[in-house]
Amino acid sequence: MATYIMLMSYTDVGIQHFKNIGDRLEHARRGAVELGAELQAFYLTMGQYDAVAVVEAPDDETAAKLSLVNAANGRVRIHTMRAFTEPETVQLASELPA
Repeated sequence: MATYIMLMSYTDVGIQHFKNIGDRLEHARRGAVELGAELQAFYLTMGQYDAVAVVEAPDDETAAKLSLVNAANGRVRIHTMRAFTEPETVQLASELPA
């Protein structure tokens, strides 16, 4: 499965409902499984983004669906990036032309 990094910014509505983040994360985990993905890790962060999630999904389409489903409640804005693991990166490098 491919790895995706989701950078999240909370909306005003998200901040108002932040106290229920535990329930929201469990809901997100179940929703990911229903789509064939898995929430590997979640971090509350400080700086430009409020939170970061690491997700594994079978393809870009599934990752996009997961991002859209989780943003649909209006509590977060999500920027999703495909991330390559260290072994994937080494493999890519080995396939570059000389």
